[in-house]
Amino acid sequence: MSHNKLDADSLEALKIAFTYMPKAIEVNRFEYGDRYEKTLEHISRVREILEHNGVDPEEVDGEINPEDSPNSCY
Repeated sequence: MSHNKLDADSLEALKIAFTYMPKAIEVNRFEYGDRYEKTLEHISRVREILEHNGVDPEEVDGEINPEDSPNSCY
């Protein structure tokens, strides 16, 4: 993995794209057929890049779509 950080626009674009990706728990052989392992690899790669850029993947959806997310209580 490259150690370079993404610029702000690229990072924002990656966050938006990540919100449209399936969650890893939703990916299985029944739904995705023979491409399920590759799909899981792609999800993992995007999560790694987000984390490398200081972004918690679990918080991305709430940041990008705050109107669709419940208020955090922690």
